[in-house]
Amino acid sequence: MNDIDAWVWWLVGAAALGIPLVVTAMPEFGMLAVGAVAAAVVAGLGFDAVIQVLAFVVVSVALIAVVRPIANRHTRQRPRLATGIEALKGKQAVVLERVDGSGGRIKLAGEVWSARALDTDRAYEVGQEVDVVEIEGATAIVI
Repeated sequence: MNDIDAWVWWLVGAAALGIPLVVTAMPEFGMLAVGAVAAAVVAGLGFDAVIQVLAFVVVSVALIAVVRPIANRHTRQRPRLATGIEALKGKQAVVLERVDGSGGRIKLAGEVWSARALDTDRAYEVGQEVDVVEIEGATAIVI
């Protein structure tokens, strides 16, 4: 096998590693494919087979060692966009009917909600602004 053939074979290997990357969505195959491209470059520069394999191994292992932990960290993070009732926590609302420890009504995010005061000894009068601290079922808990 001459030097030109070596770099072609490394590129064929890189393309072959790209197939399982697409089929299985395992990024490790992509990192191995990049290692094969690095080996193709080394082969194209005229280095021997030992250096080519060494380039493949070093680049592939380095990518797996560096990129995988970063990718894993990103997949474990919770989304920062709160939706549903989680998005209502911390919002301000206006009291429509007196709210105390036993109940009342508020206007929250353009909708009328049942509400209850967090502090059962506290009451909020019509027109007052309150903060939503929790949602229990269809009832907003306010302060």
